[in-house]
Amino acid sequence: MGLSYHYSFCAPGMTSAEKLLEFLKAVEADAEKMGFEPTLVLSAEFDTVERREFARRLTTGFHLENAKLKGVFVLRDGQVWRHDLVHGDCWVIPERGTVLVVTDEQGRETVFGFFQYPAGLKDLNGLEVVPTGIGERWIFRNFVDSPDPRFRKIVKRFADAGYLDSERDEFSGGKAA
Repeated sequence: MGLSYHYSFCAPGMTSAEKLLEFLKAVEADAEKMGFEPTLVLSAEFDTVERREFARRLTTGFHLENAKLKGVFVLRDGQVWRHDLVHGDCWVIPERGTVLVVTDEQGRETVFGFFQYPAGLKDLNGLEVVPTGIGERWIFRNFVDSPDPRFRKIVKRFADAGYLDSERDEFSGGKAA
């Protein structure tokens, strides 16, 4: 079992994608100075099958636990990647995202940023059947299996901007960096 550095970010729903994009471009400039190459900042709506598949490369989605559904219905397509009917767990697909992708010297890509998810999952008739509990917030969770201090410097930029929700650094005994 390896060690990981976990981090999650959150921004209020009223924060514009443009403001987050501007912030990520500033972080990108720092990442380039730290030696990450190539880097990419992008903002996208995940409103087609192809774009949702692209989103899947950027995030696993939001894990909604114990979303036990009452009654019999079918969820509208394009909302979840996986849904366990027995346990109620599902992975919700983001509706849009603003992210920074950095690449290290070994060619490994790491993603930092923000995603917005639906406030609730809908059935085929468009009725909300399961609230996600996210509201309009921008959220992001990820980890990297590396002790490289540059990742901690990037996460610190999010902390300094007030976007850090949590971090756990297993390389330092589980404490935040």
